Amino acid sequence: MKLKEVLDKTTAFFKDKKLETPRLDAELLFAHGLKLSERIQLYLKFDQPLSETELTALRELVRRRAQGEPVAYILGYRDFYGYRFEVNSATLIPRPETEHIVEEVLKWTADKDKDYKLIDLGSGSGCIGLTLLKELPNARLLSVDVSEKALEVAQRNAQALEVSDRVRFLHADAGNADIVMSAFKDFMRHDNVDVLVSNPPYIAENDPAVEESVKKFEPNSALYAPDQGLALLKNWSKIYGPYLSANSLMLMEMGMSQGSAMQTHFQNLEFFNDVRVLKDLSGHDRVIYGVKHG
Repeated sequence: MKLKEVLDKTTAFFKDKKLETPRLDAELLFAHGLKLSERIQLYLKFDQPLSETELTALRELVRRRAQGEPVAYILGYRDFYGYRFEVNSATLIPRPETEHIVEEVLKWTADKDKDYKLIDLGSGSGCIGLTLLKELPNARLLSVDVSEKALEVAQRNAQALEVSDRVRFLHADAGNADIVMSAFKDFMRHDNVDVLVSNPPYIAENDPAVEESVKKFEPNSALYAPDQGLALLKNWSKIYGPYLSANSLMLMEMGMSQGSAMQTHFQNLEFFNDVRVLKDLSGHDRVIYGVKHG
């Protein structure tokens, strides 16, 4: 069978399975299975017959996707802010909306060459903090996660991005500020945090809107939090606020229904001169933003 015929049949099969992006999924998996460096190369090989070995490899990839396994886990990576990050079942898959955190930090950092001292709480694959290290060449980062396996992925990502010399990884519960800040001070030789970023677990434990594939394949410990998903957002912001430097920024991703509660919480903390709720491209509340100055 020729490549185009198999690709078209796979796309139709994915449509029947109600996958959101059947053609894109099929093309990404085929490019991966055929060891092509770019998806567009498929179009140059449409009339090429596939060997039985190639068909066998593609069938396995299609089977995994048909069972709901995310494409990123099958490929072993997801691109984020122009950089490629290894991901696996120990880490959340980076979402486009999380890039808003990176964008807002870069807007706030007027002097890109300053030696900013960063913390990424619940860092997972490291996509937020490590991207900031790529964009801020003199910044240093403490990357904290309770999952040792997630930190192993993040360490490999740091090596691939060539920023390992400017990051320390800490296997700890981010709620234990004494341990985290001790590691921070040891690494930074400084007491205060310039930028704190986090994409913490923020989904309510009984939220019916969570997709089945997310519940089945992504790490639950990185998804769910008590108090209707607000517990870690509130706790982490409260306990780390006193460690912010005189001019500093805190950004945390949140759920689309949590903007009002988190804006009130940030204002009541009385750490920040400027508190905002930032929306994603769909117009949903997505990031709680707090700036301290003076």
